[in-house]
Amino acid sequence: MPMTSISAVSRRSALRLPVAIVGVAIFSQPLRALARSDPNQITVWKNPDCGCCREWVAHLRKNGFAVVTHDVKDTAPIRQKLGLPDKFGSCHTASLGDYVIEGHVSAQELRRLLREKPKARGLAVPGMRVGSPGMEMGNARDAYDVLLVLTDGSSRVYQSYPSKSPAKS
Repeated sequence: MPMTSISAVSRRSALRLPVAIVGVAIFSQPLRALARSDPNQITVWKNPDCGCCREWVAHLRKNGFAVVTHDVKDTAPIRQKLGLPDKFGSCHTASLGDYVIEGHVSAQELRRLLREKPKARGLAVPGMRVGSPGMEMGNARDAYDVLLVLTDGSSRVYQSYPSKSPAKS
């Protein structure tokens, strides 16, 4: 084979290599990174048998969020992987952009978080608070706080919700 044929093939291959590398880099990005391009996309890990988790997802969808769900039996490993201390645990864990969302946080607070962009790990409503989104029981509501979980694992109150007694007949 003449020398010019080998160098022509090598040159062509060399020119294709950067294009191939860029293509692989683009298509191998984790789904979480791709989800960050849509500020309204939230990924939720929840127990498939939990009704309040389904109701919280419905609340998010009703309020304009694109929700991707993953059914898991235990959300603790997800919380750990996302860097949220167990003391903030609830029945479902979510990822919204670079933030971790734990428990029954309202869509209103999620919008505020995205608007304000605080330096934080995320938001949490630990436990199962009656009257929080997905935990509605008539007009009753426990007093509860939405916590802003800071990057050092501490927290501060982001929003407080007062208790509300059911209307008497």
